[in-house]
Amino acid sequence: MNILVTGANGQLGQALRQVLPSSLPNSRIFFTAHSDLDITNAELTSRFIADNEITHVVNCAAFTNVDRAEEDKATCTAVNTDGIKNLAVAADNYGAKIIHISTDYVFDGHAFKPYHESDKVNPASHYGTSKRAGETALLALAPDSIIIRTSWLYGPDSENNFVHRILSKTTLSEPLKVVADQIGSPTYTYDLASVIVKILSTPQWFEGVYHYCNSGVCSRYDFAKAILMLSGNDDKEIIPISTETNFLNIAVAPRPHYSVLNTSKIRLTYGVDIPHWIDSLKKCISKIK
Repeated sequence: MNILVTGANGQLGQALRQVLPSSLPNSRIFFTAHSDLDITNAELTSRFIADNEITHVVNCAAFTNVDRAEEDKATCTAVNTDGIKNLAVAADNYGAKIIHISTDYVFDGHAFKPYHESDKVNPASHYGTSKRAGETALLALAPDSIIIRTSWLYGPDSENNFVHRILSKTTLSEPLKVVADQIGSPTYTYDLASVIVKILSTPQWFEGVYHYCNSGVCSRYDFAKAILMLSGNDDKEIIPISTETNFLNIAVAPRPHYSVLNTSKIRLTYGVDIPHWIDSLKKCISKIK
């Protein structure tokens, strides 16, 4: 296999840098950041896939700043929608298969039970809208693709996630304030990377939309408390607040109040064992230390 990993400097991309070469030693793997390959440029994307005889694309490239997406919709759409179209067209032209990473933000968060892949999508933010448009384009242009929707992604290799933000505030004198009415399931980058390896290693390709997150459910507040406890900062004062209160301070884009994903499809199709989020958080904290 000749594998292209886009967005390789992001947190999932960095986890894939660690696990892919040793897991697939007979494959040629191209890890690209935006400076190496701009997927919003259709010609460059097509040429890269053709020249390197790419057989599989793992697309981790994304505009993920949810609040900034509301202010810079053009850039967000260019990456999350148009870039996916370019990858889909190039992959279809040259026979490459795509694994594309999407998000729980394609749902509005009004559910009361975990979302199945077949549940109605209704993004409430421009970020979610752009990601859903990318999904739609990919399924139309390269219907044998795999889409993995995930949630609350975090890992040790990037400071741009919830775990690092909580840890960075432990030295501040004032109490932490964390929303307690957003419910979901954290996803450890190395667990998701292992699933991607399993898909690439499986002889039969099962296209379609899948959900993947760690097992178990928590609020952002619960997640923060666990981070503090496991990092030895359980004496840090933490105060639960509402999403509405948080909007008055820092948030711009709407957040899903409930975005737990049902993962039974990927479990059954690919025989995936999914760790509990607490166990994976312990691994992440250990790596950070």
